[in-house]
Amino acid sequence: MRLLREPSVPLATKSVPALALLYVLSPLDLLPDVLPGIGELDDLAVVLVALRVFTWLCPGPAVRHHEAALTNRQPYGPMPPSSSVIDAEFRRG
Repeated sequence: MRLLREPSVPLATKSVPALALLYVLSPLDLLPDVLPGIGELDDLAVVLVALRVFTWLCPGPAVRHHEAALTNRQPYGPMPPSSSVIDAEFRRG
């Protein structure tokens, strides 16, 4: 949930969990839900894969920042801006 609120995570990456939720809520399934137990496995697999892909697509520094914050039981706070600055001049010629 913290990475969904993180400003440095692209919107396209944030759409991965939303698409997984849409799949779970949709009536169309790879395995029908009428099969007890087995029908829900495809929903679970889609959610687990979507979460794995989401964290894989998120910027590494953001993931590490929020993992460390969770480990230290810190409240949510966005990742601090990076210290790299590009200084350039713009000339119209």
